Amino acid sequence: MTVTGMNTSPKHQWRIQNCPNLNQLLHFRQPRLSILPRNGTPSSSNVSFSLPSHPTLPRRRPTLHTLWSHKLPLRSPPLQCSSSLESDSPSGYHSDPPPIVEQQTGILKILKESNSLLPHVVLASTLLALIYPPSFTWFTRRYYAPALGFLMFAVGVNSSEKDFLEALNRPGVIIAGYVGQFAVKPLLGYLFGILSVTVFGFPTAVGAGIMLVSCVSGAQLSNYATFLTDPPMAPLSIVMTSLSTASAVFVTPLLSLLLIGKRLPVDVKGMVSSITQIVVAPVAAGLLLNRFFPRLCNAIRPFLPPLSVIVTALCVGAPLAINVESVKTPFGVTISLLVVTFHMAAFVAGYIFSGLLFHNAPDVKALQRTMSFETGMQSSLLALALANQFFPDPIVSVPPAISTVIMSLMGFSLVMLWSKKKD
Repeated sequence: MTVTGMNTSPKHQWRIQNCPNLNQLLHFRQPRLSILPRNGTPSSSNVSFSLPSHPTLPRRRPTLHTLWSHKLPLRSPPLQCSSSLESDSPSGYHSDPPPIVEQQTGILKILKESNSLLPHVVLASTLLALIYPPSFTWFTRRYYAPALGFLMFAVGVNSSEKDFLEALNRPGVIIAGYVGQFAVKPLLGYLFGILSVTVFGFPTAVGAGIMLVSCVSGAQLSNYATFLTDPPMAPLSIVMTSLSTASAVFVTPLLSLLLIGKRLPVDVKGMVSSITQIVVAPVAAGLLLNRFFPRLCNAIRPFLPPLSVIVTALCVGAPLAINVESVKTPFGVTISLLVVTFHMAAFVAGYIFSGLLFHNAPDVKALQRTMSFETGMQSSLLALALANQFFPDPIVSVPPAISTVIMSLMGFSLVMLWSKKKD
């Protein structure tokens, strides 16, 4: 195509050829226009516009306008990263976020699995309380009830209606666990309490402390011990412990009145109120929070295990540190031996009792281990809180304080033994 009647000097030709807005000036939609003279030499009168077909013409660098314009399509090579950038991020643009996500996931996993350190933490806190008592003596008796309430709240947050429904399919096992907790164990506590007074000549307060330990509900640590040994049995253990915990608000004061009432005064109404505040209310709050605010529970749930481990360590070390002088005496050593024997008898009784009842069950060994944990491990912290609040004699709190340590050490020793020799 030739345009005539147009004065274009070489200077004007250079400006037109290098103008980035050539498509706007000439109003053409052809791709990449070239300006050539008709006879191949510069001319001031004749200008020819044609498609670029000459192989020696230089290719112009795309400008900002041509990158965004749809009128002049680009023919330049695609934009590529330099070698330095490629060596820094060989996976491309999205190579950085995955490590961050993986790091966050790893942290959450560590937080959630921090309960696995509980046996070691319990042993370490026991040794530290014996070697250096001031490390735990600041955690005085007034903190026991809030600490136990926090542990109960953590149980409620990690529980749901589904756990109860799955375990309720085995009502016979649940009833057997309940009988083991509130019948077999109180009988053993009454027996050892009488022996401590009549045979060993201890004060009545020592026998009352052992009986009080036997009257409280199952320990939440039994659920974790069952999970480490037989994970499929964990929901069943949770249900048995939860039922005993919920009914402890009435059963524990009545059993205490029945076993201890003739020896020491028992404030039944005060115990009911205290257990409601320490156990029932926190568990109910956790269940409701999990039911109606699941996102909030998901946000706080990873932080509950490490906090529970710390609180448990304080609750185990503090009673021992406060009563360390009494424990180191021959009097305390004898009480410790009585508490150890009581717990050992409770573990064995739960194992044998469930074996006799469910000897035909296909998972009888797992049931025996679960029932042994439920019968041998009880909420000694609750007994300690009740002893400090309702019994003026401080000796009553010595057996629960020792039981807190002995129960944890014996329970997790069985975990390590049964995990290696599981059927």
